[in-house]
Amino acid sequence: MSTREKESDVLAQDAKQVFRKLGTCSRTFFYLLNREFGTSLETEERASDLLAGGIMKKGYQCGMLWGASLAVGAEAFKVCAHRSQAIAVSIEATRLLMDSFETHESTTQCREITKCNFESKLSFAKYMISGRFLHCFQLAEDWAPEAVRKANKAIQDKPFDFEHAVSCATEVAQKMGASEKEMVMVAGFAGGLGLSGSGCGALSAALWMNALNWCREHKVGSAIEDPKAKELMRVFAAFTDDRYLCEEISQTHFTIVKAHTDYIKNGGCSELIDALSEV
Repeated sequence: MSTREKESDVLAQDAKQVFRKLGTCSRTFFYLLNREFGTSLETEERASDLLAGGIMKKGYQCGMLWGASLAVGAEAFKVCAHRSQAIAVSIEATRLLMDSFETHESTTQCREITKCNFESKLSFAKYMISGRFLHCFQLAEDWAPEAVRKANKAIQDKPFDFEHAVSCATEVAQKMGASEKEMVMVAGFAGGLGLSGSGCGALSAALWMNALNWCREHKVGSAIEDPKAKELMRVFAAFTDDRYLCEEISQTHFTIVKAHTDYIKNGGCSELIDALSEV
């Protein structure tokens, strides 16, 4: 067995243990990829709990993807020449992770994977009693080595020639007082996470930023306890008429970073971004 195969085997076996310890899929993959990149971001990882269950338990993109995207964003900030390049790399890396995950699982949607409505206590009870939760542990074990390979490749293949890149998630984070690093960390959320058109990346960035502030003030506990998180969800639902998908909100499907950049630079979703950042 090669050294690389041994490392993958160790990572796969460790994924379940980390999942059990940390408790949420989003935090698990944020931690796993950070560790592979040689990075420690305990507070930032804890703040990602709100993205588990597909954005505050709504059932959209699997939390493993949100956590992995945050990790590649952190690494992109570290290795790229400046913010624009890091944003583009984060989005493209997240797109690769999304494609890899969907190839493995046939869907990226939490509710389709878990067969559970996490907002329902009865549905959650069935999820636990039936043993369906074991599928998530197995998925974490199976996909972790591939996730690391895809993330590393995306970072290593970062483009040297690029145009100015913008992310809706970065715009929200900036308005909420994010550091340059935090702005890049959420960049991959753009266009519904890696331009997939699914659950809104601007909303997820706002939830994570709010949770990050909460975690800095509270050394224990989960930011899901923060009433501001529910207020963000309420404001978002009212503003979008209870629509959560990027494609439905923007009436656009983005296929390249430039298209998303142009949309945001031309005022796309600006009112929503303002509303979220002001909660």
